[in-house]
Amino acid sequence: MSDKNPFSVILGKMIVTKEGKRLGFVKDATFETSSGELINLVVKDSTPYTKNLNLERTANNDLLIHYSAIIAIGDFVIVSEEDLI
Repeated sequence: MSDKNPFSVILGKMIVTKEGKRLGFVKDATFETSSGELINLVVKDSTPYTKNLNLERTANNDLLIHYSAIIAIGDFVIVSEEDLI
């Protein structure tokens, strides 16, 4: 059984920390083109709570969440806040 899912499965999902803080929704993702490996999730409709975090931004000022912060993907994308800082 493969644990790989198409990107459309996570597109639009809410991103929350494991503590339950809402960060926004998945807008897009950046991938390594040669391997297809996920690099970052791009956040849309970010919440005011994200201002407390030191997140990278795109040239368009969208927030980025590095793949290493992702804990699980189900009904929500759950991330570790400690790995975001």
